[in-house]
Amino acid sequence: MSIVRTSPIRTVILAVSLSVVAGCTGIGAAGQRPASANVAVGPQYDTTHVYVDDASHYDAFVDAFTATFGGKASKRGTFNVMPVPANTQAQYVWSPVGTLSTFSFLTPIPYPFGQERTGWLVTDMDQALAAARAAGAEVVVDKFKDPIGYDAVVQFPGGVKFQLYWHFDAPNYAPLESVPDTRVYLSPESVGPFVETFLAFSHGRRVADEAKADGAEIGKAGQTMRRIRLESNFGRMLVFVTDGQLPYPFGHEVTGYEVKDLDATLAKATRAGAKVLSPRQEASEFSTAMVEFPGGYIAEIHAPRAR
Repeated sequence: MSIVRTSPIRTVILAVSLSVVAGCTGIGAAGQRPASANVAVGPQYDTTHVYVDDASHYDAFVDAFTATFGGKASKRGTFNVMPVPANTQAQYVWSPVGTLSTFSFLTPIPYPFGQERTGWLVTDMDQALAAARAAGAEVVVDKFKDPIGYDAVVQFPGGVKFQLYWHFDAPNYAPLESVPDTRVYLSPESVGPFVETFLAFSHGRRVADEAKADGAEIGKAGQTMRRIRLESNFGRMLVFVTDGQLPYPFGHEVTGYEVKDLDATLAKATRAGAKVLSPRQEASEFSTAMVEFPGGYIAEIHAPRAR
C-alpha cells in the first residue's frame, strides 16, 4: 500500500491527527435530499482510533496487528494534537484491510476524546461542519488546528461520535483490499434518527435492512435482530438494533475486518499475542470471531461463507 511521502516528523504527526463522519439515498431513503456538498474523500482514509491502554503495550499491539493483517506503521512520536494542552505517543498503522490512528496518552485524555470511533477525511472542514449541523448532528468539539490541518468531533443521534479531519497537504493512499465495517449498536428508539442524519450528511445509501438478521453476528446464536447496512464514500457501516443485552465482548468493538480465511487469520493473531474472546461463529453470510489485541483493542474479524 502506498503512503504519504513526507518527512519523518510530518509522517508521525499524521499518526496523531485524529480524524471523521458521515450519510443519503437508497433503499428506504425516499424523500431525503443531501443537506449540502458531499465532503467524503474515500474509505481508505477512514482511520479507526485506537487508544492503547498502556505505553508498555504499544509495540506488542502494533506488531500483533500487522502480523495478523499485514501492513506497516509510521514512526512513533510524542505530540499534542488536542485543542487543549495534552501529550500523547502516536503512530499511524496502514494495513490492506483498514487503517489505524493509534495513541497512548502521557497526560489525562481531554473530554470527549477517546469516545470517537474513527477519523474520516473531508474535502473542506467548514463545509463538513455546516453539512453535519444541517443534517441534524451535533458538533461536540468545534474546529481546531493541529500541526498538519484541522479537526472536529461530531455526534450523531444515539450518541455515536466520529472525528473529522482535513490536512494542509492532502494524503494519498492506495485503495484497501477490503473495506472494514464500522459497527454501531443502537436502540430501536435511536436508530431512525441516526440513519436519517447519517445518510443526509454522508450522501450514502442504505443497501440492506433486515428485520430478522442472524443474531450469531453479535453473539446471540439462535436469535434474530434488525441489521442495517449503510455505504458511502466514507466506507461501510453495520448498524445493529438491539435490546442492549449483549454478551461480552460485543458492543466493545468499533470495527470489523474482512479477510479471506478466518481460521488462518485467527491463527496469525494468536501467534502474535492476541486473544480470541469469542470463537468462530457461523452466521448466515459470514464466519465471524472477536479478538482482543495487546493494548486492549477489540475487533471483529469475518470471512464470507462459501456458497
